[in-house]
Amino acid sequence: MTGPVAPPSGSTILVVDDNEMNRDILSRRLRKDGHRVEVAEHGLRALEMMASSSYDLVMLDIMMPELNGYQTLERLKADPVLQHVPVIMITAVDDEQSIVRCIELGAEDHMPKPFNRALLRARVSSSLAKKRLHDREQIYAASLARELDIGRQIQQGFLPEHLPEIDGWNFSAWFQPARQVAGDFYDVFPLPGNKIAIVIADVCDKGVGAALFMAIFRSLFRALGELRFTAASPADAPSAALLDVVTATNDYIGGTHASANMFATMFFGVLEPESGRLWFVNGGHEAPIVLTSEGRERTRLEPTGPAVGMMPDMLFRVADLVLAPGEQVLLYTDGVLDARAPSGEQFGETRMLDCARSTPRDVLDCIRQSLAEFSMGEPAFDDVTMMSIRRAEQR
Repeated sequence: MTGPVAPPSGSTILVVDDNEMNRDILSRRLRKDGHRVEVAEHGLRALEMMASSSYDLVMLDIMMPELNGYQTLERLKADPVLQHVPVIMITAVDDEQSIVRCIELGAEDHMPKPFNRALLRARVSSSLAKKRLHDREQIYAASLARELDIGRQIQQGFLPEHLPEIDGWNFSAWFQPARQVAGDFYDVFPLPGNKIAIVIADVCDKGVGAALFMAIFRSLFRALGELRFTAASPADAPSAALLDVVTATNDYIGGTHASANMFATMFFGVLEPESGRLWFVNGGHEAPIVLTSEGRERTRLEPTGPAVGMMPDMLFRVADLVLAPGEQVLLYTDGVLDARAPSGEQFGETRMLDCARSTPRDVLDCIRQSLAEFSMGEPAFDDVTMMSIRRAEQR
């Protein structure tokens, strides 16, 4: 037959009791079990000591001068730094009401007087085991937070550091992830033949999985875009190369990563700045809105195919239009419309278009401010990504 399991040792325990004899008895028994022990004669002194030193467990008497056990316990549990330190209340054997009150205030356990050696060891061991489990969880959470922060920094590097500066055009963007890493992304980069690629996409789901696929989609669009447009004849319209990029990306994701069931809604446009013509494929994405110089809606760039990556051999088509001087394209992900107020109400399209009409030249700044006022600090429901591509008015 195996003997009793030895309690965790080497912990630092604070004994709080106004009775010197009780402090001495309890301290000696705890030290025999291998613990480091410090003592305080009342609650105020205990709080002072805990503000400057770290303890694994507090043994807290109820009846004390200055600050009794109930008041001390309440303060400990209200402190975000100290609230996770386990507390064992020292109570009278038949003081049932006191025990109930202590547990309701957050104490982990109670220890009746006079002290029973076996019961003391068991209850201290149990409380310390919970503390160590909590400490391991905190270490793991901190490690995970560091990893996510590294991921956020890496992902931030996937977004363009600077948007193109082209005479007669203004490019602006706004990106706000809901978590440390995001499934949304946008990109603007030059293509051979004096063209500009414009991409906005929203990978399904949220968190780390979506962020990993965001990197794959973004890399494929960049790499295949440069490859296909370099190989295209200068005399050819961009339609064939654009369609090839989207189709190849779809077939790779839908074939190679079929088991992951990951896909993205995306808008991939190719702009010819000189003429103002924009060729595009809209793969199941929120339809970008073409706005006049006064901020009125002229048309929407509706989907020309399904979301990208659901399965191989999906059909897409290329559409195009010419942006007149003063017009702009407003691109966004569904996180804009789905943003919520504390009441649960969604931001919606009407508020977004109100900004377009009121401040067409600074529409993204207006929407960002409007979202902040609307949400009133409510945590973001989804990633928020927006872009504006505006052609300057003729002078």
